[in-house]
Amino acid sequence: MTRILLINDTPMHIGRLHESLTEAGYEVVAEVQSAIDLPQAVAQYRPDVIIVDAESPSRDALEQLCAVNAAAPRPIVMFTEERDQAVIRAAVQAGVTAYVVDGLSPSRLQPLLDVAIARFQEEQQLRSKLDASEKKLAERKLIDKAKGILMAKRGLSEEAAYQMLRSYAMERGQRMGDVARQLIDASKLLG
Repeated sequence: MTRILLINDTPMHIGRLHESLTEAGYEVVAEVQSAIDLPQAVAQYRPDVIIVDAESPSRDALEQLCAVNAAAPRPIVMFTEERDQAVIRAAVQAGVTAYVVDGLSPSRLQPLLDVAIARFQEEQQLRSKLDASEKKLAERKLIDKAKGILMAKRGLSEEAAYQMLRSYAMERGQRMGDVARQLIDASKLLG
C-alpha cells in the first residue's frame, strides 16, 4: 500500500483529498499543516509520496520541498490554483513531480499518482546513470593524469603506463582510479 504524507496549505481541500486517497486504497500516514515541518515529517513517517495542497505554493514551502528532495527524494504531487509559469518552474526545480492546477476529481487521483511515481522512478534512474557516468569520467581523468606522470617520470609509452597502472591495481585488488589517485598524491608529495 502506498504511504502518503499530505501537506495542507488550504483547509478547504484537504478533507476531500484525504477521503479520496483513502477510498482509492492509499494509506495517508499524516497530515501536516505547514511545509516548514516537512523534513521532520518525512523523516518520521517515511512516506512513499508527498502530496501538497496549496492555493499558491510559498517560497518557504518550495525551499522545504527542495530540502526534502535533496535529502530523501520521493515523488511530490502538488494540487494548486497557481498558473504562473515562474511558480511552476520553481516547483519543478524544488522536486515537484506532478503539478496539478484546477483541483482534483477522485477519478483522476490514481492515474495522477501512478504517473508521478513512474516519472519519479524514471528521473531517479537517469540521475543514477548520470552519477555513474560522472564518476567514470572523473576516474578516467585521474587515470590519464597518472599515465602522464608515469610517461614523464619513467619514459613509458601511453600503453605501457596504462598496463603498469592496471597490473599494480590488480596485484593489490584495487580499482585503477584509486591507484591513479594514490600515484598523483605521491607525485605531489615527492615534487
